[in-house]
Amino acid sequence: MSSTNADFAALITRASEAETSADPSSVMTFLAETDGVDGADGTGGGFTAYRSSFAEGAVGAPAHLHTKATELFFVISGSLRVLVGEEVTVLNAGDFLAVPPHTPHAFAAAPGREADVLFLFTPGMGRFDYLRLLGSVMRGEADPKAIAESSERFDNHYVDSPVWREALARS
Repeated sequence: MSSTNADFAALITRASEAETSADPSSVMTFLAETDGVDGADGTGGGFTAYRSSFAEGAVGAPAHLHTKATELFFVISGSLRVLVGEEVTVLNAGDFLAVPPHTPHAFAAAPGREADVLFLFTPGMGRFDYLRLLGSVMRGEADPKAIAESSERFDNHYVDSPVWREALARS
């Protein structure tokens, strides 16, 4: 597509050409991301976008926060249980959530439900490498320590949340 503005050229990712990564509980489809350096990938450094389809009972992400990025969630179908700060709630199809920097959050498929979710991060940070690493850990192909060692690089900082642990224990 040739339409442009001052920041970046319009970008289309065709479903048939999108990279995917599967682990035992989800399939991630990588839509668009910045390279985190100069925006040479066409996004102008503005965002990262991917879609995750979670199986029933999928664990999603443990409690974590981002120091630089806002994480946006749009539930395409199904239901996603989320932690935001100290509150646990369920997002259903059509629901939207924006989590600002420094806010602990977590997510998982709601009990007894699947979830299909569009995730956006702004600013983008080249998170696809993190998602690839996460998938390889979930499949048992990489050491989980690699995730902790990448926290600064990917602005993904795990935190303890008794509220989230309790919510998971109840299901």
